[in-house]
Amino acid sequence: MNNVKTILVSLAALIFIVGCESDSDDDTPLLLDAGTLSGGPFSFVVDGVPDMVSGISLSNFNGEGDVQSFVITDDSRNILGLPPTFEALEGVDFDGAGIGLCYIYHITYQTGLTGLEAGQNLDGLSGEFDLSNFIMVNRGALNAGTLSGGPYEFVVDGIPDMVANISLDDTNLTGETQTYVITDDSRNILGIPPTLDAVMGVDFDGAGVGSCYIYHLTYSTGLNGLASGENLDNLTGEFALSNFIVVDRIALNAGSLTGGPYDFVVDGNPDMVSAITLDDTELNGENQTYIITDDNKNILGIPPTLDAVMGVDFDGAGVGSCYIYHLTYSTGLEGLESGGNLDSLEGSFAVSNFVTVNRDALIAGTLSGGPFMFTVDGTPDMVSGINLDDTALTGSNQGYVITDEELNILGLPPTLDAVEGVDFDGAGIGVCLIWHITYEDGLTGLIAGENAANLDGFFALSNSIRVYRNPNAGVISGGPFSFNVDGMPDMVNGIMLDATSATGTNRTWIITDDQGTILGIPPTLAAVEGVDFDGAGAGVCLIWYMRYEDGLTGLEMGNNISELQGLYGLSNSITVTRN
Repeated sequence: MNNVKTILVSLAALIFIVGCESDSDDDTPLLLDAGTLSGGPFSFVVDGVPDMVSGISLSNFNGEGDVQSFVITDDSRNILGLPPTFEALEGVDFDGAGIGLCYIYHITYQTGLTGLEAGQNLDGLSGEFDLSNFIMVNRGALNAGTLSGGPYEFVVDGIPDMVANISLDDTNLTGETQTYVITDDSRNILGIPPTLDAVMGVDFDGAGVGSCYIYHLTYSTGLNGLASGENLDNLTGEFALSNFIVVDRIALNAGSLTGGPYDFVVDGNPDMVSAITLDDTELNGENQTYIITDDNKNILGIPPTLDAVMGVDFDGAGVGSCYIYHLTYSTGLEGLESGGNLDSLEGSFAVSNFVTVNRDALIAGTLSGGPFMFTVDGTPDMVSGINLDDTALTGSNQGYVITDEELNILGLPPTLDAVEGVDFDGAGIGVCLIWHITYEDGLTGLIAGENAANLDGFFALSNSIRVYRNPNAGVISGGPFSFNVDGMPDMVNGIMLDATSATGTNRTWIITDDQGTILGIPPTLAAVEGVDFDGAGAGVCLIWYMRYEDGLTGLEMGNNISELQGLYGLSNSITVTRN
């Protein structure tokens, strides 16, 4: 400002000298002096409430100049207003100018001054003028103060969680109305506690997992949008927010289990897990335990410690799968009991990942070979070509079991060689089943004459191979026969049956074509010799004698002899050619 006055004084002196040189003896030099302003500085809060200056005075003004006024500028000397009088100056509402700095000057000038208008800049004035010193008007924003405390981290576990030791630095606090606001991490308003005590009474556990933010809010009358369920970004009006304090609400964490999976054989020998570890880096919660469930999450046991888990005998649980979990929970958890289900727990809790324990049955391997078809005729019949696939075989003891169809134990050959040394002809007519067995010590009931369904202990049986011991139909003789299909009846005769070695409860005769399709089932030899083969047309028929046991299926006209199921024996066949 002193520089401006110096320039003006120099300019006045120059004008005076030029005037003297122009022989103007009645012009005296004009020295403009806008005087000195006193008052202020002023500090207002931009809050929607009118803010006016007052108590400003002007001194040292010499009265020179055609026009006097006040000038209000921003901090870049842009002209905002030109109140002509003190009264007009004190009627200016500085709140409406928004946040920033204003400068008030007094100006005196001569007619012809240009650039003195709102929107122009003081540095652009041209003409004779003088500016006083300035008075500053600071238009500050609302200030909500500064919060300190936290951040806070709580576990959502059903136990009330309150903040504490939060304080508000209100040194620069401004605003007509004060409150606190709690939002989620998307700035949705969850609560509006009016005081710091009310903030400290809020139970953050009830908000569930997530993050909360605590703000202090200062605002003027007319603020809109300040309601629970609204969003902080939608507030409209004059307001200011403090910094925020974070409240993290984290879930219960049961840690992470490593170890396994474990594969045990249910064989009566104790099976314990080992080398399981719990990573408890992020573990939290009031209470801790372990849970063992089946594959349907039914609770089988609740060992309290890892040592207790490693003391559990999983062999006793039988065949199936077990799952080991770590559990963290708060007091009041319901449903945590053997026989309950993990999905039925109610309360605050968290479950870790699980470690799998597979409890497999004994495996007796897989037999291949057969089935075998023998005729009970007094000639030894042995099986051969049987193989045991023992890829997955388990068990301490091995052997073979031969039973009838009702699982009555007929023999216990210890090896496959012994199985292939058994004469099945001696067992008479019937069906034998060959099994491989694997078992543990203590098995009872594995005795010839007992039934395999009554075995008691740890064992497994393979699949079975069937050995059919069929009746002997004897030998028939006669023929072969050859007829001409000419419309004249053609009957066989002279057929003889040697049934010396024949066995079997039931008997019949069968006539088939040369493909084995059953054309007739005459019950006796007389019935066979009564058949008119001329009616069958050209072709070949085969005559058989059969012995069979009850339960035979497939013995019907139109079926094929290869489809018979059961115990039966066929004699040799006699050919009847129909030309």
